[in-house]
Amino acid sequence: MMNGIINVYKEKGYTSFDVVAKLRGILKTKKIGHTGTLDPDAEGVLPVCLGKATKVCELLTDKTKEYEAVMLLGVTTDTQDATGIKLSSREVLCDEEEVRSAVESFVGDYMQVPPMYSALKVGGKKLCDLARAGVTVARPARPVTIYGIEILAVELPRVRMRVSCSKGTYIRTLCQDIGEKLGCGACMEDLLRTRVGNFVLSDALTLGEIENTVRGLTENIPTEMWDTLEFPFLHAVDSVFMQYEKAVVKKEYEKLLYNGNRMRQEMFSDYRKEWETQPIRVYDACGQFIGVYAYQDDRKDYKPLKVFM
Repeated sequence: MMNGIINVYKEKGYTSFDVVAKLRGILKTKKIGHTGTLDPDAEGVLPVCLGKATKVCELLTDKTKEYEAVMLLGVTTDTQDATGIKLSSREVLCDEEEVRSAVESFVGDYMQVPPMYSALKVGGKKLCDLARAGVTVARPARPVTIYGIEILAVELPRVRMRVSCSKGTYIRTLCQDIGEKLGCGACMEDLLRTRVGNFVLSDALTLGEIENTVRGLTENIPTEMWDTLEFPFLHAVDSVFMQYEKAVVKKEYEKLLYNGNRMRQEMFSDYRKEWETQPIRVYDACGQFIGVYAYQDDRKDYKPLKVFM
């Protein structure tokens, strides 16, 4: 079984599910999942997890994300982006200074109402399915955080901006909310995701590039031997946790480690006191990544948070 993470460049026209389905065929593997939906007309970074790495899907979904978006002022649509049915068209009377002030006012925490055209569920039904059936339901506002907005260009009625934000943030809704504040309305015209955690746009590969690499490496090699190959696009599972200190368990305690036991201070090589303040990456004596552990002050030992063994 392949284990790792692929930094996929999702192209326009594909759903996130399409990407997973195509990779399942390219890599001939079943255990696979993506880390956060991108709309079909959006493009950019979409980390896809394979094998044991599927355990980190939820963790990657929680990571900070960065986008480049084009906001079109003066137009509102039912989907909050340019693909939807136009609901209103108004003259844009604000100037560049007013636009910049309105955009920058959204930096920080704010309560955002999720759009009807989204994959969120209400009563077991996706909001987008309800919207397509002409049904609108109340959606409670949710707290999101805009860590930063950099305005890249203002060519009214269009504004290009770079947004760094928390999980659960809808850039379409952010554009609409900015438009409402300016009094002219707005929708999102274009969206490019440039970063998810440590995965950046410059390293992302298209499905075509991945398929060509796989074809070149696996020609005349039976599928059952693919696990012995090193695919250059496959990031190791522990790459998600590089912000944590590395801890190595002594050889004589490996059996306890492999059985999922809690680890004590004396079981680690080169133990450091600062490990007690945040999670650590734990490896066996041979350098194999085992999982993420955290210090428990009440028991004075380390509890496994996520094990990939």
